[in-house]
Amino acid sequence: MPSTPLPDRGLVEVSGPDRVAFLQGLVSNDVTAVAPGRAVWAALLSPQGKWITDFLMLEEPSLAPEALLLDVPLADATLIVERLSRFRLRSKVALRDRSEDLGVSAAWGPEAGRGLPDPRVPEAGMRFYGSRVERAAKGDDYDRHRLSLGLPDGVRDLDRDKTVLLEAGFDELGGISWTKGCYMGQELTARTRYRGLLKRRLVPVAVEGPLPPRDTPVLLDGREVGEMRSGQGDLGLALLRLEAIGAPALACGEAVLHPRVPAWMRLPEAAA
Repeated sequence: MPSTPLPDRGLVEVSGPDRVAFLQGLVSNDVTAVAPGRAVWAALLSPQGKWITDFLMLEEPSLAPEALLLDVPLADATLIVERLSRFRLRSKVALRDRSEDLGVSAAWGPEAGRGLPDPRVPEAGMRFYGSRVERAAKGDDYDRHRLSLGLPDGVRDLDRDKTVLLEAGFDELGGISWTKGCYMGQELTARTRYRGLLKRRLVPVAVEGPLPPRDTPVLLDGREVGEMRSGQGDLGLALLRLEAIGAPALACGEAVLHPRVPAWMRLPEAAA
């Protein structure tokens, strides 16, 4: 299939000899694993371990020699440059928003072509990078595809300074390294995992009825058990308490939600 432009994505360039070491101490995944043909998904957290933003890290020497590129939400590009710049200190790195001249597109399925594999799940397909074109194009096809897979869109599905990574599937989807050493926010992330503190998960839902707006309460037998997140048509994501995930139907505004646990997701037996 032809690639679909993703106009809500941008690119931030991180250059300089200290670029890998600089990012390694700040993000949730192992920056040393990035290589030509291999992207790594990671999050930037607050010191308290809460999600700030997330991105794919990649090398594309033809577009940015001797640099890393961050495939970021376009709405967060300026924030990412500003946040990372705070920690630069004496590190030999430079940060630049490349979103004006470079763009992102995606393709999936058997005719996706040869691009950069999305590292989260194979079904997510390929990413392509080059000159930004078709700025007004919509990525609705891709949005529906990622909703069907249960992949979070950070800007639309997570809450800045509130969301814990394990709620949004970063563990199963390969967005966290448990072996690389310290990074900002690591302590809470590790504690949530090893102490079994997780109480909610972001879960795909089939929507029966009008699509509820974001943050619409989700009810089980009249009791609030979660909130709606992003959606399109009859597909969506909802942040649900673990005990509600196994329910066949949940009320949300004028709609009924049917949780659909994807194959990649690991849940406690009581919630599965």
